[in-house]
Amino acid sequence: MSDETEEKPKPQVVKIELKVDERLAGGQYANICAVNHNDSEFVIDTFFLQPGRPTASMNSRTILSPKNAKRLLLTLRDQIARFEKQCGEIDLGPAGEPFKLH
Repeated sequence: MSDETEEKPKPQVVKIELKVDERLAGGQYANICAVNHNDSEFVIDTFFLQPGRPTASMNSRTILSPKNAKRLLLTLRDQIARFEKQCGEIDLGPAGEPFKLH
């Protein structure tokens, strides 16, 4: 064994500036979300279902790599925990289960 200690290279910090297009800044309200996946990507489709209407209109589609989908999951878990600490537990209703789309 060598007496010399190897210094591990420090990971390089990359700063990313996020720019929001003014046309998208207002967002889209969604009350239904459908998630599908294959071996290389997750697809998240969001919809708006108007009360009293039988069909929902899709308003966005986001495609994520599996790593980024898991990062989103962890970020949402953290943000929901923060929200519930501040505002109280989110009630999912009597079933407490995800929506089932037909």
